[in-house]
Amino acid sequence: MFSVADHAHMARALRLAERGLCTTTPNPRVGCVIVRGDEVVGEGWHERAGEAHAEVHALRQAGARARGATVYVSLEPCSHHGRTPPCAHALIDAGVARVVAATTDPNPQVSGQGMQLLALAGIRAEAGLMEYDARELNIGFFSRMIRGRPWLRLKTAASLDGQTALENGASQWITGPAARQDVQHWRARACAILTGVGTVLIDDPRLNVRLPEARRQPLRVVLDSALRTPPGARILQDGECILVCQDADTAATRLKPLLDAGATVLELPGPDGRPDLALLLEELARRGVNELHVEAGATVNGALLEAGLVDEWLAYVAPVALGRQGRGLFDLPALAQLDQAHRFTLHDARVVGEDLRLTLRPRKTH
Repeated sequence: MFSVADHAHMARALRLAERGLCTTTPNPRVGCVIVRGDEVVGEGWHERAGEAHAEVHALRQAGARARGATVYVSLEPCSHHGRTPPCAHALIDAGVARVVAATTDPNPQVSGQGMQLLALAGIRAEAGLMEYDARELNIGFFSRMIRGRPWLRLKTAASLDGQTALENGASQWITGPAARQDVQHWRARACAILTGVGTVLIDDPRLNVRLPEARRQPLRVVLDSALRTPPGARILQDGECILVCQDADTAATRLKPLLDAGATVLELPGPDGRPDLALLLEELARRGVNELHVEAGATVNGALLEAGLVDEWLAYVAPVALGRQGRGLFDLPALAQLDQAHRFTLHDARVVGEDLRLTLRPRKTH
């Protein structure tokens, strides 16, 4: 049974973990608090891959006071040698008395082994405190480890009557500056951003993170069956960009200029003349992508929804009406009856400036 103090210290560990929200990829976001008696003697969080883990930072701050202390960590301490030594061994060597983890690590290289090592060393090891919050914080990491694909978050911005642009294509700006700034934070936490070639040709977006505090740029991915992306497209600047095509040989004359422009070209032929979306997500997972943020048009949005690959929908809704001649959100086949509709549950709703942001997740059918 966990105490009120246990909950308070774990909540602090989770807040520390959030400081690595935009920087730890492909690693999980982890925070750690070390308490001796009623005194917090050490704190830390994982900042970026290849650098010290949260427990190591906290142990360094605690020093000799870690002996006999209780450690609160938002994810099970690692038990394997990666780019850094195992945190479980560091905790054992420091002589801590108790370790409370919010959740076990879904990584098969750990998955309970860290807690087992601690227990074998005579340390009281417990897991499951504020587990839901910990998993939500690392929802993409859990997705990649358990399902072998990233957590796919689809962002749309539309009028109150569901239109993303006027009939002539004008769309800047439906939502207000606060909503657009909010999107920057979602981009920043993502490992990669996905769009379609249609969006590239019409809007020539950078799809980068434009925040003063941004310390990295996500990978950009363009679904481009016939390699129509112009070599001078802005999306090919500011970091790595992958163009996903059906068959590079059929677009050989366009291939070299794109490679010279710095693009990576990936062939993932699908059965419908378009790149295989499920295979793409598996490939991105192999490249360490935890969270995939999508900003695309109705064709890509519809294809992802039809394939059952949308895990979360960020729907920004502006209090304006554009009329039925506008452009819609999803290009989907006509439905014969309502029980064929794609249904979502409301996970969160909040006002952002003058607009509304809905966070929706697919309704479970069982």
